[in-house]
Amino acid sequence: MQETSTETTSGVTLIDQIRSRIISGELAPGELIPETALAEEFHVSRTPVREAFKVLQMEGLVHIRPRVGTYVHEPTRREIVEMFQIKESLEGLAASLLARRGAVPELEVLQRNIDESDAAAAAGDAARYAELVGEFHWTLVRGADNDKLTETYAWLMNQLAYDRLVNSTVADPKRLTASDREHHRVLEAIRDKDPYGAEMAMRDHVHASSRAALHRIFGDAGPRPAPGDPATGTTTDHTEEK
Repeated sequence: MQETSTETTSGVTLIDQIRSRIISGELAPGELIPETALAEEFHVSRTPVREAFKVLQMEGLVHIRPRVGTYVHEPTRREIVEMFQIKESLEGLAASLLARRGAVPELEVLQRNIDESDAAAAAGDAARYAELVGEFHWTLVRGADNDKLTETYAWLMNQLAYDRLVNSTVADPKRLTASDREHHRVLEAIRDKDPYGAEMAMRDHVHASSRAALHRIFGDAGPRPAPGDPATGTTTDHTEEK
């Protein structure tokens, strides 16, 4: 039996496997992660499983309770709000940087993504649309051509378990349609080489997404509406009441 390595026979590490299950929602927030079952599944001792848990705890994905077990971290409302605030800033910056770059390959990838997203939205295919959402956001971030931004964004997306949140929010047809329109506005500003407009469009999109996510999780209205939110006509700022 493999005693110390956290790499599985397929070359994928235990850390990657467990992280993926948490982010996808296969392991739900608050769920006890079965240490012995994982060791048996991947044909390793419990030692590498525990080492993987330590790494994932540093990433904020699990919480180790001595003599009790390891649980998937269940973020508080405040934590989710704060992570979305950072996401809003990072993606707003990414959109602004991409708008400054001119005609780069990422623009055509984004356009194809939006074309496919339109089709998924028209068909009411929430699962496919959720996949395209992830592609859209990651293409935009990578298109900013800023390695430190990309690294920080990857860490944040893991903590936020964003794929799970997207699948939940776009299950609402109204949110799916609104999200699709928001993506159009972001790309239009980027193509117009309007850094400020692109940043504001992206910030408003992420803010709207955060409101939808908080409503799905906690049943509240989420953060206050963004400036000029067409759904409310409000002119409040982005400040979150905590």
